[in-house]
Amino acid sequence: MTDALAARLARLDTCGVSDAMDRLGLTGAVQGLGPMWPCPRIAGQVITVRLRRAEPGEHSPRHLGTAAIEAGGPGTVIVIEHRDREDAAGWGGILSLAARLKGVEGVIVDGTCRDVDDSRDAGFPVYARAATPMTARGRVVEASMGEPIRVGDLPVEAGDYVIADWSGAVFLPAEQAERIISTAEELMAREQAMAEAVRAGKSVVEVMGASYESMLGRTASTSP
Repeated sequence: MTDALAARLARLDTCGVSDAMDRLGLTGAVQGLGPMWPCPRIAGQVITVRLRRAEPGEHSPRHLGTAAIEAGGPGTVIVIEHRDREDAAGWGGILSLAARLKGVEGVIVDGTCRDVDDSRDAGFPVYARAATPMTARGRVVEASMGEPIRVGDLPVEAGDYVIADWSGAVFLPAEQAERIISTAEELMAREQAMAEAVRAGKSVVEVMGASYESMLGRTASTSP
């Protein structure tokens, strides 16, 4: 069953979630991750994978990413730490097809992927730093699944939450997710009201000014 927090997170966007984390004094945005094809926003609970450079003659006992796919389903996002080799892909087309059929929401690769055309044709969202045609075979092995990883400079654990769209990716620690999502929902409602005011003909200077004054007032009221 889709996690309730994941479903609420999917109705938000990265900018609103990042704003909520700013308000709460938390860090979660990771720079440089983007969609590899015009794919939709993804959100869900994190399944972690860490890849590493293969030693000479070393072969992985299982194909990278397959255990994560088997563990996944609706409301989950596979997140891969893959920074040892830029010339070898950390995700590919057959994996995208299998993950799509399992109901996984998408994959985020902190590194390179390949078979972007196949992922697009399968309708499976892939976010990464870049693409390469080169295979992982003989170059990369899976070091762990379900263990803590790092994405950019951010520590990420299995069970954390993530949202990614065309503005980037934001990770939410599991223990803070409810508070972050609730705050982001409040901010989204405020922005929707601002947009309606602009559509109704109100001056954007006035709308944005009132929002800024409100933000300053709230900050002042919550300061020690």
